[in-house]
Amino acid sequence: ETGTAEQGTPSPAPASRPIKVAILGAGSTVFARQLMGDLLCTPGLERGTFALVDIDAERLELAHQIGEKLVERSGRDWTVEAATDRLRVLDGCDYVINTIEVAGLRNVRPDYDIPLKYGVDQCIGDTIGPGGIFKMLRTGPAWLEILRDLERICPQAVVMNYTNPMSALTLQALRATELQVVGLCHSVQGTSRQLATYLDLPYEGLRFRCAGINHLAWFTELTYLGEDMYPRLRKAARDPEIYEADPVRFEVMLHFGAFVTESSGHFSEYVPHFRKRPDLVARYSRDGYLGESGFYANNWPTWQEESAQGLRDYLAGKEAYDMERGEEFASTLIEAMETGVPAVISGNVPNSGLIDNLPQDGIVEVACLVDSKGVQPTHFGRLPTQMAALNAQHMAFHDLVATAVLEQDREAAVHALMMDPLTAAVCSLEEIRMMFDEMAEVQRDYLPDFINP
Repeated sequence: ETGTAEQGTPSPAPASRPIKVAILGAGSTVFARQLMGDLLCTPGLERGTFALVDIDAERLELAHQIGEKLVERSGRDWTVEAATDRLRVLDGCDYVINTIEVAGLRNVRPDYDIPLKYGVDQCIGDTIGPGGIFKMLRTGPAWLEILRDLERICPQAVVMNYTNPMSALTLQALRATELQVVGLCHSVQGTSRQLATYLDLPYEGLRFRCAGINHLAWFTELTYLGEDMYPRLRKAARDPEIYEADPVRFEVMLHFGAFVTESSGHFSEYVPHFRKRPDLVARYSRDGYLGESGFYANNWPTWQEESAQGLRDYLAGKEAYDMERGEEFASTLIEAMETGVPAVISGNVPNSGLIDNLPQDGIVEVACLVDSKGVQPTHFGRLPTQMAALNAQHMAFHDLVATAVLEQDREAAVHALMMDPLTAAVCSLEEIRMMFDEMAEVQRDYLPDFINP
């Protein structure tokens, strides 16, 4: 339950058996490069196979070439397979990492533009709100087909889901299958490092307890050498330079009592307090990831091509890349399971009595011990009521969108949008239904038939 800077980096690790790791959606090449590089830098993982899968053959080939170059640089005994048909490479997989994106680039514009007509102003729009719901409706059916294949071909595999909306897709997987599934993110690692910077303290000495749901987990305890750091953090928030680096999260901390795990811009979509009126957007939002209206919609097409060009430049020797192990938990989990050297990660898992005052049939993010026995979540206890209340509303959203996909229930999806805190703060029930209908019609070609019967 206690986070430290040393989590996930035990060493030395004993050498492990050869393993096979599938990366689904490997055409998101920058992330695939990071995941492969992490594993090739992980102690004990000297031999293995990467099985790369993507339906975009051109992007898959780029990922394949990147993987082979990373293996060559590492000097390790790994091979790289790639296929547009996942059935060709899933057999024998020990680990499956899901990073798929379903028609996101083609729909990022309507995901933002249509809700804005109704006054719902999104920055990211891929996890919660109108954009998050429609991403789930596009992604969930494809994810379900993948899960069925995994159950049939490699039921023993540990499945790590990174795709957003991560909590809802993880919940769907655990309700639909008997697979070992855990949702992973980098928000706890990244935020804890940011907190050390705001506190002007060495990260290695920071200790914390953090729990809740993905993108809305709470640092309920934050100490350094046994001293509570919240008085110091509240003082730091009065420094305009520090406050401006994270305005929404500092506001939440000052009023709710704890710092949250998602960036100011994205988190501003999770609550009704910062984006329901233009004056509030102007007051609390800043450029880029700090809350810029339409940030993803305006930039995603450019980012995709820039990232691909950067990787092509790397392959051509025009761009350097430091092959260092990053903070993603995938390599930490695999290292701990393969070597038996224990580690602690923040995992998204079923709330089987882990957080006492949150729904027990949903997904929560808590500290998990990982070793050769697998992922073992730890009991957290109760969250302060005001924090639990926000989490519970989002867990109802997750339940409804997962139900919509699994039971092909259009009305459950509409109800999910009605439960979204920002949308509910802006729109009437009738307006929410009208917005849903308009988005569904525009995206008809990318949605399951039950949404537009």
